[in-house]
Amino acid sequence: MAGDTLAAVPRTDAEISGLDALELAGREQSRPRAARLWAATWPKLAALSIAVGAWQVVVWTGWKPEYALPGPAAVGQELLRQLSGVQLWDGLATTLRRAAVGYLFSVAVGLLLGLAVARSRILRAAIGSMITALQTMPSIAWFPLAILLFELSEKAIFFVVVLGAAPSIANGVIAGVDYVPPLLLRAGRNLGARGLNLYRYVIAPAALPAIVAGLKQGWAFSWRSLMAGELIVVGISQTSLGAQLTYSRELSDSPWLISTMIVILVLGLVVDAAFGAADKAIRRRWGVLDQAGQ
Repeated sequence: MAGDTLAAVPRTDAEISGLDALELAGREQSRPRAARLWAATWPKLAALSIAVGAWQVVVWTGWKPEYALPGPAAVGQELLRQLSGVQLWDGLATTLRRAAVGYLFSVAVGLLLGLAVARSRILRAAIGSMITALQTMPSIAWFPLAILLFELSEKAIFFVVVLGAAPSIANGVIAGVDYVPPLLLRAGRNLGARGLNLYRYVIAPAALPAIVAGLKQGWAFSWRSLMAGELIVVGISQTSLGAQLTYSRELSDSPWLISTMIVILVLGLVVDAAFGAADKAIRRRWGVLDQAGQ
């Protein structure tokens, strides 16, 4: 009876604490999936609407003639025409193949180099600062050397993509390993983790957030390097998104040019969403994700 009486007494916000607050938070988190999806989608749709509206307003002002800066309607029609043909898809397949091959090789090089430098004082003293210097060097600066070494070929693009992405990935690995708590390392050694097992079961999981951040940054560098390479190395036989940008500029076909730029932007958004999902999964596993905001 006493318990029923206490339960019937209303409580103020100040009195709701401890396990009660956790219970209420759990109830608030049980929103329908559709509501969570809409909450994550509408800001993006609003931003897109504002951008398209601003674009149309600039076109209406007559700042540039329509052959140079077409409106959203003309670009949308051209994009639909490109999507219904084979040229865009062939270029997209070529670009994605180059991106995948270059990025995967960069990941392998960056991970191995980062782990080696992070755990070796000699290597860190010898090339640690060089990795950062390579990361800050603009990828476009490598193309004269790449063309001299490999001429106008796939190898020249591959060379620049790897040099653009691998240092960023290596720096992410180094930063992640550096911030592994020494207490965690000692605990792992006390439990018998040595050599590769120490990396596999202790260092790699602890450094994973920084490694994922380095992988994301490495992708950004590789993608920009690839686009720069395709804009420059257009003499090879296969078409690509970068080559289509060059062709549309030479033909003064602004709708084609802008529609290709939109495709490149969408690809970037898709990859960013994939990395964002991976980062969210890691933070959820670590227990540092604010579930109330999801």
